[in-house]
Amino acid sequence: MSFLEDFKNRGLFSQVVHEDELPEHLGSKRTAYIGFDPTADSLHVGHLYQVINLMRWQQHGHRPIVLVGGGTGYIGDPSGKTELRNMLTADHISENANSMKNQLSQFLDLSTPDKGILLNNLDWLKELNYLEFLRDFGPHFSVNKMMTAECYKARLETGLSFLEFNYMLLQSYDFYHLYKNYDCTIQLGGDDQWSNMLGGVALVRKLARDKAFCITSPLLLTSDGKKMGKTQKGAVWLDPNKTSPFDFFQYWRNVDDKDVIMLMKRLTFMSLEEIKKYEKLQGQELNSAKEVLAFEMTKIVHGQGEAEKCLEMAKSIFKSGAGSMDAPEVSISISENGDKLDICSLLTNTKITASKSEARRLVQQGGISLNGKKVSSIEDIVDLKEVKALDEFIIKKGKKKFFKLLVD
Repeated sequence: MSFLEDFKNRGLFSQVVHEDELPEHLGSKRTAYIGFDPTADSLHVGHLYQVINLMRWQQHGHRPIVLVGGGTGYIGDPSGKTELRNMLTADHISENANSMKNQLSQFLDLSTPDKGILLNNLDWLKELNYLEFLRDFGPHFSVNKMMTAECYKARLETGLSFLEFNYMLLQSYDFYHLYKNYDCTIQLGGDDQWSNMLGGVALVRKLARDKAFCITSPLLLTSDGKKMGKTQKGAVWLDPNKTSPFDFFQYWRNVDDKDVIMLMKRLTFMSLEEIKKYEKLQGQELNSAKEVLAFEMTKIVHGQGEAEKCLEMAKSIFKSGAGSMDAPEVSISISENGDKLDICSLLTNTKITASKSEARRLVQQGGISLNGKKVSSIEDIVDLKEVKALDEFIIKKGKKKFFKLLVD
């Protein structure tokens, strides 16, 4: 199955320019890129969607370019925003870019330039001479046409700065630079990037008189039209220090029934034949599909071993039907107990055990588990700040007693 067939069958194919020329163009190995602006020090689920598209591109024998927007990050993409993005300092952008580069390099084979490349557009954008740039590239962009783009139209009512107005030109220049220096002829991205991507295609075709394409995927939305990757605590991050692997697993385990199959197709590397087995499931049966989805997503981001731990933890917590909805809540205060507490003090202070001697006995007998992981020593320390940052923390006592720990 070709990349285009796979993309279409998985519901990843939304918009394309010069589609009639694309199948022949993809008959040989090609280079495509996706850009990621360093607006934070970690990637989140929204980024992951596009990272997986690049992984799929590479699996089909093509070469990906992962572009960190260290330069475009100075401006900020107005797409999807109702107001000007917060301006970050140069140092902050640089720190975020380095963090993102480290994360992105984990998902793709970048061992040789022939297999994949990781770049930062600050390396060439910072060298641009403003007057020369305007003279050489400004004439190729019609202001009238730019104002019809959704990313600008939506901002006219609230105010569009001249700073943001430059974003399309710089993203288009990125494509032209990558074409000239790396033979990149395709840009991939989400539907919200369509206008910016068209600018790059037009620039390559005008100045280089060669073929260039862009392909978008539909935005990752829930069945009720909301952006995926958000919880009550904010974004679902790929950094395990910002969103723990277990919380990441649980996010996918708890998606709406209507979204499970769509997410399996778009985000996992399961075969379409394998996914078909889950399409007929309904009601409670879909829980097995959600478990598979959560395992596959956690495996992609955190590795096989961590995915297995999270699966075991989830099964342990909910094994007897004693899930968090049924578990009684116990609370503990950082101001009264400090940031870190030994396991016996934690059990006693929350009244899960009547005394420290009972706590020691339970731990030594293997009768205490924290979020599915058995406590092995009475000297184990619990970091209450880390617990507070989690969506859920379950203490299991014995075989059937569960407690939900709340930290204030």
